[in-house]
Amino acid sequence: MTWHLTEDVEEFRRVADGYLARDPARSTALLTMSEMVRRHGPQAYGEAGPARFGWWRDGGGAVEGAFVQTQPRRPLLGPMPENLARSLARELRAVGPGLSGVRAADGAAKAFADEWTGGGDWRVDVRLRLRLFRLGELTPQEPAPSGRARQAGAEDIAHAAAWMKSFVADIGDPSDADHDYTENAARRIADGLLYLWEETDGRPVSMAAHSPLIAGQSRVASVYTPAGLRGRGYAGAITAAVSRAALDAGAEHVLLFTDLANPTSNALYQRLGYRPVADYLDVEFT
Repeated sequence: MTWHLTEDVEEFRRVADGYLARDPARSTALLTMSEMVRRHGPQAYGEAGPARFGWWRDGGGAVEGAFVQTQPRRPLLGPMPENLARSLARELRAVGPGLSGVRAADGAAKAFADEWTGGGDWRVDVRLRLRLFRLGELTPQEPAPSGRARQAGAEDIAHAAAWMKSFVADIGDPSDADHDYTENAARRIADGLLYLWEETDGRPVSMAAHSPLIAGQSRVASVYTPAGLRGRGYAGAITAAVSRAALDAGAEHVLLFTDLANPTSNALYQRLGYRPVADYLDVEFT
């Protein structure tokens, strides 16, 4: 009864795929992150170090917990009981230097943080409170704003990269501070996953992307409208368009995460047909 750690994504997926498939929505980030490493190599998320994976199972039984960590990000925990989150904190403390934090469902995040910081001069800060949504019936807003959605092309890479950087700054996610946004934008555009809403004069005014289809689902991400253009319906329109694109690509389920500190976006996504699934915490240790 122990945690098994590896840098081999193929070994991780071979052992943990059954676990991930039991609740693919709550495992969506582990699926997409491990798939990125599969497709683009062990440093797909940066040059700070190779990705690390782990799973827990009782002897030769079923996997009951798993995590993924892509440097320099915090470990991302899959669905697991609180006692496994605590045992993972002990395991990671034993095998390496300190962590900057953890991201997991509420209960597991708190249990991991309590175990990691117990008995030391640590402070625990909740950096983000997130909610996972799943699309029910897509209900685009009416009336739609002027303009149209279009798939982004190579000529949009610089624009999209700048908006991705602004998006991360807006949500205050320090783990992405040194991310190569140009490479990220180029990759998504080459895969046909990034869309822009452009006004009638051809100006891009909003952006959204969806992830590759994995386990029958795709996740909407990087929904961004510059501050001076907000409140005009562009974000709702591009979110509906990219959600439709994910469905047309074959997704049985379309997911997205929201920042609970932004009631405007949370209300918007629910008007479009998204329904809550689970809440998550991004916790920082200082």
